[in-house]
Parts: sequence; structure tokens; C-alpha cells
Amino acid sequence: MLWKNRRQSQNIEDRRGMSRGGGLAIGGGLGTIVIFIIALLLGADPRQLLEQLPQQGQAPGGEQGAPVATNPQEDEWKQFVGVVLADTEEIWREQFQKLGRTYREPKLVIFTGSVQSACGNASAAVGPFYCPADETVYIDLSFFEDLRRRHGAEGDFAQAYVIAHEIGHHVQNQVGTSGKVDKMRGQVSKEEYNQLSVRLELQADFYAGVWAHHAQQKFQSLEPGDIEEALRAASAIGDDKLQMEAQGYVVPDSFTHGTSAQRSQWFNRGFNTGDVRQGDTFAARDLNVR
Repeated sequence: MLWKNRRQSQNIEDRRGMSRGGGLAIGGGLGTIVIFIIALLLGADPRQLLEQLPQQGQAPGGEQGAPVATNPQEDEWKQFVGVVLADTEEIWREQFQKLGRTYREPKLVIFTGSVQSACGNASAAVGPFYCPADETVYIDLSFFEDLRRRHGAEGDFAQAYVIAHEIGHHVQNQVGTSGKVDKMRGQVSKEEYNQLSVRLELQADFYAGVWAHHAQQKFQSLEPGDIEEALRAASAIGDDKLQMEAQGYVVPDSFTHGTSAQRSQWFNRGFNTGDVRQGDTFAARDLNVR
């Protein structure tokens, strides 16, 4: 992806080195399960996640932990995130204008270790997430290394896909889709709610593809192999693949994000069409795009 020396968003808050002691944690030596949760919950509703994870106490007096030194790699990732976020701002502003709406630019917080959001206190183990309550994306930049090392999703455009997916949740929040899904919590069975969650996540993948389509038209920023990088990233975090790696079998009723094939298919549909009207995953009878 051609991104260096381009405009960076002003909507980034750098909280690296400001993490507090304690926070949310997953313990008990569950190494493979931790890896599973990190990827499975990419883009998940953080409120649902925070309900499932045990709370840990903060350091005495709630004092901030010792400053965490940054490194050149993370500083470059910060610049990259700033460019991608700036691109999403321009693209979604234009798309909303076409719909007669005004796009509210989200914030993006970079943190280290753990972070306090309007959706609760979260550790880096949850992966990148979007909090609709404060319209903010949160990301510990070390996730990019996890994406490469643990899931084999290399390349800067794989990282751009992750950011664009989270911004897709911001789009859903603005148009009211995520709110409608959230209202169904407790009104339908767990299996039915999981299916709604899958449709919400696949639509965010689709929106990431729409962004990539228009970003290429507007900025000519894509290089050969970039879309393949995004497709590999989407495929790497499919529910079926992650469950098979973690436990050796899959439980379709527990899927919350969609299969590897579905995630890459809906991203590809967004990229190929560039048309937000083609991404109504809730109306689709078959979530497998052919």
C-alpha cells in the first residue's frame, strides 16, 4: 500500500505508556484459547466481550503504570494508522453525502496493555475493537505483529483491512444497524443472536471492501497483492478456522463472525462493487457470496 508522506488523521489519541495496572485479563494458562479469543473477537461488540471476561483490580489508588517506551516499528505503525484513518474519513464522508447524511468522524485510540473506554476497561488481549458509546476505535499496535506471526496475515494492507473493518462498525453505529442488533440481545435465543452478530460482522467486512474500492479510485494507493493480503487476513480470522485450530472441531451455532470463506467473500463483494447498497447481509438468505 502506498501510504508514506500522505495526510494523517487528526483524530488519533496516543495513550501508549498510559495503561493502568490490572484491567481485563484471561488467565489460567489457556495459551491456545487466548490466541483463539484474540482473533475471534476482532471487531466484536466489546460490551459482549467485557461481560464474558473476569475483572481484575486496578493498581492501588488507580495510579498509572510506569511509562512504556515506544519503538521505531510502533511509531511507523502509528503513522500508517493515521493515513488509513484519514482515507476512511474522506471516503465515508463522500459516501454519506451521496446518501444525504453527514458523517461523524470517529476517534482512534492507540494504547499499550490495557485501556479505559466508554464500553469498559479492556486489555490488549481482546484485539482491536470499536466502542459505539464513545464512537472510538481502540487498538494496541502489537496486534499487527500477532496478525502476522500467529495468523500468517502479513502485509500493510492486511493491517489496513483490520482498521477499515472497525470503521465499518462505526458506519453501522451511525446508520442505526448495530443499535437494532443490540436491542435483540435477550429477546432471541443465543444461537439466533449469534447469527445476527455474524451478519453484523460480515457487513463490516463488506464496508471495508467498499472503502478499499473507493480508496483505490481516489488515491491510487493499492499495490499488486494488496487485496490478496486483505483476503488472507479476513480468511485467517474466520470462526471455522479459529475454532478448528483452538479445539479441533467447529460449532457453527457458536459462530459470531462468519466463516473464513464468508468473511473474504463479503470483503471482496464490497471491493468489487463499491456500492453500499449491495451489503445488506441481514436481507441475504445465503451468506455465502457466489
